[in-house]
Amino acid sequence: MESIRGKRVAFENACREAGLRLTHQRLEIYTELAGSADHPTADTIYQRIRKKIPTISLDTVYRTLATFVSHGLINKIDTVESQARFEVKIMRHHHLICRKCNKITDFKWESMDDVNLPEEICRWGRVEDRNVIVYGICCECMGLAM
Repeated sequence: MESIRGKRVAFENACREAGLRLTHQRLEIYTELAGSADHPTADTIYQRIRKKIPTISLDTVYRTLATFVSHGLINKIDTVESQARFEVKIMRHHHLICRKCNKITDFKWESMDDVNLPEEICRWGRVEDRNVIVYGICCECMGLAM
């Protein structure tokens, strides 16, 4: 898997290509997200970043994440808990979300990625991305050891 340093270099290059300024706050937010395996919310990222940048505002974190999403630099995962979660774009994958603890787990499903879409979807317009989200209860919440 790509290192955080490698992700940061790729991020810096992508920002330059998109015409986005590389501010200290943007770099810290991206670096925090790149090192997170828990698909954090904006609030969680804010709490973590505040330890490094005490003057940062929650609004800055929200606006920065929205900017990153709009430029395709990170993924936004909408959940039933009404709080978006975020992740750095890595290899193509899908998500399992536990309805009890809200933990998000990545999984690959190559056969789903390769399946042809139904004709009515093709007539609808241009599909830019596919993402499967599977909801259920994880083994940990069910008390089952894995």
